[in-house]
Amino acid sequence: MATASPTPKPTACLVLADGTVFYGRGFGAVGETVAELVFNTAMTGYQEIMTDPSYAGQIVTFTFPHVGNVGITPEDDETAEPVAAGMVVKWDPTEPSNWRATGDLTAWLEAKGRIGIGGLDTRRLTRAIRQQGAPHVALAHDPEGRFDLEALVAKARGWRGLVGLDLAKDVTCAQSYRWNEMRWAWPEGYKERTGPGLKVVAIDYGAKRNILRCLASAGCDVTVLPATAMAEDVLALNPEGVFLSNGPGDPAATGAYAVPMIRGVLERDLPVFGICLGHQMLALALGARTVKMNHGHHGANHPVKDLETGKVEITSMNHGFTVDSQTLPAGVKETHVSLFDGSNCGIRMEDRPVFSVQYHPEASPGPQDSYYLFDRFAAAIRARRAA
Repeated sequence: MATASPTPKPTACLVLADGTVFYGRGFGAVGETVAELVFNTAMTGYQEIMTDPSYAGQIVTFTFPHVGNVGITPEDDETAEPVAAGMVVKWDPTEPSNWRATGDLTAWLEAKGRIGIGGLDTRRLTRAIRQQGAPHVALAHDPEGRFDLEALVAKARGWRGLVGLDLAKDVTCAQSYRWNEMRWAWPEGYKERTGPGLKVVAIDYGAKRNILRCLASAGCDVTVLPATAMAEDVLALNPEGVFLSNGPGDPAATGAYAVPMIRGVLERDLPVFGICLGHQMLALALGARTVKMNHGHHGANHPVKDLETGKVEITSMNHGFTVDSQTLPAGVKETHVSLFDGSNCGIRMEDRPVFSVQYHPEASPGPQDSYYLFDRFAAAIRARRAA
């Protein structure tokens, strides 16, 4: 069994299904967890990443070493509780040094039941993920340093993985609710949208709060429905547009109930906008297929080319599955591609305002190059009003 032990007294270990063991220093909660291991290249936003529902079933390796330095603030949560199973960092989390901080990362993880491990060679780990694919791993934290490595390897090997797994139903909202909070702005912070707005129904497959804020900032009066909502539930609200959110898991599994709903909405000729898992759901509803990627895209520096304008956007991404562009049917056009690997990053219907992107235009964390997509969705609704 291969091992890498950078610390004399390890209090945590990361065990890969192939038997490789990385020792380090544990922080946050004590215990064990099993998940898929991915890496994220973002330089900021560790709290937003840990609370992004799209990371359900995954442990995140942060390639940027300075984690913990801005502390924790409830304003930056993308959902009520952390969703990522754990975190891996190069250096132990530092003390917070930011005027917005209300707490520190280690205490927050402990309170939320999430395990962290520091002191690992994250470059080596990232290379392994890139070369061999996202592995199944077990992460354990014991202050006494007692680890049953054989049992941890067995747990990593026995984990079923994300293929065929519907996780949207685990992270979606329990019931419908209204949303009117807009994007954060200096010096007011978050403000609420007032007055009449564009009636939008957002389907929550694991929606980030900043996506909903971007919709509100674009003038939308948003009602959020659970992932399992049927077309009848959506149309009963008389929406002027339908939004399909991000989320975790295998899109083909979630599609079992999401695809019929989307097809029912498409029959009404409403503007539709999808992001991430919502993009994949739309593609499936239109007749395309999705495939599991080797290690996925996770970061805030991903270049995407708009094939219709030639413009390159730097985007935030988080997905392990992708739409197979070769399976897009007639009448559906590929609009964006990744400049890293050429994978599909956007589609649209040629005869109606129905479009989606694989990346996260709301950022949080990440660049703001793609905020215009929310305005495009709002403009499509206004154009339909005027028709």
